[in-house]
Amino acid sequence: MARLSEGLAADLLDRVLMKLGFSDYPEATLDGLRRVYAAWCRRVPFDNVRKLIHLHANVPGPLPGDHAAEFFEAWLSHGTGGTCWAGNGALHALLVSLGLAAGRGIGSMLTSPDVPPNHGTVWVDVEGARYLVDASILHSEPLCLKEGAATRIEHPAWGVQCGQRDGRWHVRWRPLHIPTGIDCRIEHFLATRTEFEEFHERTRPWSPFNYALSARLICRDTVAGVAFGQAVTLERDGGVVQEHVGCEGRLRLLVDQLGMSEEIVSRLPPDRPTPPPPLSRTAPRAASV
Repeated sequence: MARLSEGLAADLLDRVLMKLGFSDYPEATLDGLRRVYAAWCRRVPFDNVRKLIHLHANVPGPLPGDHAAEFFEAWLSHGTGGTCWAGNGALHALLVSLGLAAGRGIGSMLTSPDVPPNHGTVWVDVEGARYLVDASILHSEPLCLKEGAATRIEHPAWGVQCGQRDGRWHVRWRPLHIPTGIDCRIEHFLATRTEFEEFHERTRPWSPFNYALSARLICRDTVAGVAFGQAVTLERDGGVVQEHVGCEGRLRLLVDQLGMSEEIVSRLPPDRPTPPPPLSRTAPRAASV
């Protein structure tokens, strides 16, 4: 399975595809994109495991997963993924390596009305249409971005809805810690690798993913993971199961359900309370407590 690739070295690409479950190269078609993205959503988690380890140890250098090759070597060894900038950067490299016309996008997870751009995503132009494939939301199927029309992925656990408001795409999805749903607004589709790295680095001083474990993956007909001290499952009927999880419980969940190595999970620091953002109204008061 040797083939030159612009995104990933041929040997690394071979190993990544093999772990994703492919014995040959998926074609650069919509069907090929569907197969690759479906496999990604079930084998490559959204998580902040290596970021927490990195920040806790105060390690210098780029944040984990900034470079696609480093992201995939860690995934091959330990089953870890990354947060949005790392995970979507790696997914973009994989899709480009397979000959697909993929690009990077910048979005905003609208946890509040005035939130600044804070999310990296991936889009693909294939067979005359544009599709979103997001390594954080993990919606299982490419989501068509169709001008003037609402589109959706139909599934009680990982389904999403998409439409345009004020000239921008809004994708409604269900984070594990907000299972009622939030919108991801796509700000633009012309992001560069350098922008992804710069946005990622800006999260070093503060991010909601710098303090407590967060992980997400499609497991059979559910979405399962951990969000800020809670083990959460979005069930196949749309229901939500939540329970507090301690250190031993989260280790077993990450290893047994999400497929991570015990070696990497054993290095996780304990969860810490998440402080308010540095420029928020509550930051000065919180700092003085």
